[in-house]
Amino acid sequence: MTNSQLNAADTSPQVPWAHWLLRFAMASIFLYTGVDKFTGSGIQGFASAMNLPVIIALAVALGELAIGLLVLAGGWLAGQRGDVVTRLGALGAVPILLGAIFMEHWGQWHFMATPSHPLGGMMFQVTLLLIALYLIAKGNRA
Repeated sequence: MTNSQLNAADTSPQVPWAHWLLRFAMASIFLYTGVDKFTGSGIQGFASAMNLPVIIALAVALGELAIGLLVLAGGWLAGQRGDVVTRLGALGAVPILLGAIFMEHWGQWHFMATPSHPLGGMMFQVTLLLIALYLIAKGNRA
């Protein structure tokens, strides 16, 4: 890229609400999956399906709810407090997503269910992980 191209890119209009697109995407998924673990087949059903101790399954479900709420709340809170809340919520997503990727989805990229990967591949979880890493890196300066 030439200097003139870089300078032209710097003068492009900014969209101050664009961070909400990533926040809503991430929060809606984590809030839905967190609530679904309490409804649906319940925590015990989730624990059995994932071969997890119930206490870990409960921690995952509560973590998902907290992540969704923190990522949204961080956008509404002003200043450094909102920045910290955003980063904390996104940071909480990392171990949950890595657990999902390595325990269930590893070995298949495509999201479609297959006989070897009945819950599908890791494409979706990796995308969420990248959103979380972006929010950790940028906080409310996104």
